[in-house]
Amino acid sequence: MKRQVKLFLGPNHPGMHGNFSVHLYVDGDIVEKARPLPGMLHRGFEKLMERRLWMNNLALIPRICVPEPDINEMVYAQGVETLANIEIPERAHWIRMIILELARIANHLMALGGIGGPTGLYTGPNWATSDRDLILDMFEEITGARVYHMYIVPGGVRKDLPKGLEMKLEKYLDYLEKRLPEYEDLILKNPMVQARTKDNIILPEEVCWELGVTGIGLRSSSGKPYDIRKVDPYARYDEVEFDVPTATYSDAYTRLTIKYKEIQQSIRILRQVLDKMPKEGPVRVSFSRGSALRWRVPKGQVFSHIECARGEYGYYIVSDGSNKPYRIAVRGASYPQGLLGIEKYLPGTRIDDVAIWLDTMGVCAPEIDR
Repeated sequence: MKRQVKLFLGPNHPGMHGNFSVHLYVDGDIVEKARPLPGMLHRGFEKLMERRLWMNNLALIPRICVPEPDINEMVYAQGVETLANIEIPERAHWIRMIILELARIANHLMALGGIGGPTGLYTGPNWATSDRDLILDMFEEITGARVYHMYIVPGGVRKDLPKGLEMKLEKYLDYLEKRLPEYEDLILKNPMVQARTKDNIILPEEVCWELGVTGIGLRSSSGKPYDIRKVDPYARYDEVEFDVPTATYSDAYTRLTIKYKEIQQSIRILRQVLDKMPKEGPVRVSFSRGSALRWRVPKGQVFSHIECARGEYGYYIVSDGSNKPYRIAVRGASYPQGLLGIEKYLPGTRIDDVAIWLDTMGVCAPEIDR
């Protein structure tokens, strides 16, 4: 007689009752049914934003994706600036790119190191966490916080870079560039990782189109360099040179490899930013004292989107001319694979490969439950 067992995957988090987990219904070691449980910790971001002043939302929005919070600040600020017809200072554009590319590297390091858990390669997360922590040190120096920064704001950035930060960043880029071949040897060339990820957890191109998967998922299966930084440039991405890594066979190993290559491209971008960024000048459009809290954004609607580590990330913002957003809808980059993908395509996976599935698909739970 066939017997189905229900298992709980995650969450490994202090707030266990409220965080994302996946309920697995298995027969032996094969998943037959999967159901994502977003929990209650992150519920209702969109409605919460509609009840807060435009500037008050700056403290809320980074929490929609913890590993890469700055993307929410950027896409929100960009949308508000479009509605309010605000042109930010030149130096602010380049500083924003520094923050966004550092956040991308930090996210990819977490993903590369994270593959060590399900494959038993525990040196990987130790290395990646340590090198990612150096980025958090710079974030703390720039913004005063390590995770949630509230730094990219409508009108520019909250304050200028601290003195000497550019030199520290250049030193870190030199270090990380020399370090990357070691990551390649440890992870990508590791026979154990290759055995667990090559020809495993395939993401066909037709599935990407069916679900609406963007980012590395789409680029690794279609060979198409669809990247918002290229197709609809923002900040000053149209003034720097970089490649968009692609492939035509999207297994777990290919997606890991592209994340590795994107770190190389982010280093390339950051070096150009340091070279081209104005050395001085304003970094924010000034508001008269107290006006930020009374600020009213003109009527209108806008869809603002950028490229994050997981794909296209967008905010649809509607203003009725008041001091609060009338409507906000978040297009989380990992929503397609994190909700529909888990329910439709995770079944058939072996239990020991479920964590690899979630890691290489780039699932960020709050993007699903927002």
